[in-house]
Amino acid sequence: MVPARLSPFLRLLVPILLLTALPSAAQAACTDPAMPEVNWRRCYHDGRDLRSVDLSRAMLREATFQRSDLTGATLAGADAYRAKFVSARMGGVTLDGARFIEADFTRAVLAGASLKGADLRNAKLVNADLTKADLTDARLDGADLRNADLSGALWIDGRRVCAAPSVGQCN
Repeated sequence: MVPARLSPFLRLLVPILLLTALPSAAQAACTDPAMPEVNWRRCYHDGRDLRSVDLSRAMLREATFQRSDLTGATLAGADAYRAKFVSARMGGVTLDGARFIEADFTRAVLAGASLKGADLRNAKLVNADLTKADLTDARLDGADLRNADLSGALWIDGRRVCAAPSVGQCN
């Protein structure tokens, strides 16, 4: 609350100064380098080369990585609610314990990816390549796996390996 005894000019200026004094970590900086805990909320990283980057525990809510190369990257513990990874190359990526609720992985290549304990509720994995991926303890409630290749994937129970061909479901 701004005290009433301040001049009208200062009464307008004080709230502006208070807002600009907020820590920069509270705001998404889309130009920040890839690193653990980076805040890329609602940022566009389409077509970027992000091979082998460490985005552990990153804030990626509603960010887009369409056609990006995340091969070998680590997104363990990241929050990627409604993020878009359409046609992304994500072979060998580590997504353990990450939140991908309602994320879009349409046509993404996740071959050999580790999705242990990942939350993929209502995620879109249409035509995704999940061959030899590890889905142990992943949450797939409501996930759309139409035409997804699950051949050789370790299923959510951590014991069953999906037979070849397993398209759209683990056979």
